[in-house]
Amino acid sequence: MELLRKLEIDARLIGMLSALAVIWLGFHILSQGAFLTPRNLWNLSVQTSAIAVMACGMVLVIVTRNIDLSVGSVLGFVGMAIGVFQARWLPELWGLENPLTAPTTLVFAMLCGGIIGLFHGVLIAYLAIPSFIVTLGGLLVWRGAAWWVTTGQTVAPMDGRFRAIGGGIEGAIGSTASWVIAASAILAIVMSMLARRRRRAEFGFSLRPAWAEALVIILAAASVVAVTLVVNAYPLPPGIARRLIEAQGLAWPQGGVHIAHGFAVPVLIAVLVGVVMTFVTKRLRFGRYVFSIGGNPDAASLSGIKTRAVTMQVFGLMGMLTGLAACITTARLNAATNSAGTLDELYVIAAAVIGGTSLAGGVGTIVGAMLGALIMQSLQSGMVLLGLDTPLQNIVVGIVLVAAIWLDGLYRRRIR
Repeated sequence: MELLRKLEIDARLIGMLSALAVIWLGFHILSQGAFLTPRNLWNLSVQTSAIAVMACGMVLVIVTRNIDLSVGSVLGFVGMAIGVFQARWLPELWGLENPLTAPTTLVFAMLCGGIIGLFHGVLIAYLAIPSFIVTLGGLLVWRGAAWWVTTGQTVAPMDGRFRAIGGGIEGAIGSTASWVIAASAILAIVMSMLARRRRRAEFGFSLRPAWAEALVIILAAASVVAVTLVVNAYPLPPGIARRLIEAQGLAWPQGGVHIAHGFAVPVLIAVLVGVVMTFVTKRLRFGRYVFSIGGNPDAASLSGIKTRAVTMQVFGLMGMLTGLAACITTARLNAATNSAGTLDELYVIAAAVIGGTSLAGGVGTIVGAMLGALIMQSLQSGMVLLGLDTPLQNIVVGIVLVAAIWLDGLYRRRIR
């Protein structure tokens, strides 16, 4: 504990990482070595992306002492809207496989999700309807609306460039680009840590020992390198690798060639969202307002914070992130289905709570929520790998959610 205090590392973070390690090792043993493989870990990261993106928004919702039960249904509705947008509207405007289709779809999806979120926020903040009721109604309304968009018909396939947002072979950036991103990430970590230390020194705050600062930087850099090694250890299928080599006019080597997947695009999107949301919560006035409202709504109102406007904006932001997650999910499936996002609200809320967000409001971290999303998806992925039935998977997830809330309560009572 003395070491953690000097390193200024949250004990909850260590606990979550320990739980993740136990889960991974357990499933690796039970699956006879199939879990901790580059292929499974790469797919796990892609599957976690959409949940992680939505969990970033759910942190702010829960911090303000609210809840959003509609995110899965909103994802399904926006996903179906994306399908119609790409299959019927955009082809009439500029034809198929246009370079503008993917970015336009992203903007369209986030606008749709944002408008829905703002609508929920208005009902909650200005009409004083409890968020539980509003979003429970939204869960039913938007799931039904997803069906009505195409009367239940699946829309496929998606635009070729848009599919890269969902990962797969088209959404893998390769080995070289992955190492460039890794080097940039390490440089950003070093610069941010040194800048933080300099700011603390300027204001006379206590500083970590130099050795502790160096150790934290080394651990962070080593983590980035380890992740990059894993994603680069997962090769493209031989048939696709051969087509890529021959397309360049080269002969296929006798023993084949290793072409790495590298980082998946949706994983990079999720990480970028996490970085931006961390900046918003820690550096911007909006983030301080959100946590002030969650800590004491009356005091926040008396101090001049427009609590209703901030609450509405939080739900609008949640909707925008859900729209982005809808793009990731739809692109990964290469199809818009009205069942997309079913039970995602459970995983998103569980990810935020497991990550340390208190249902009492006022406490939560983006990093914790994203790690919670990885834990939840690891459980689901491991159970699928073991061939467990879906009902049993839901039972396990429900038990984990209840246990996480119970442990959160114990932890908070202990630190008071």
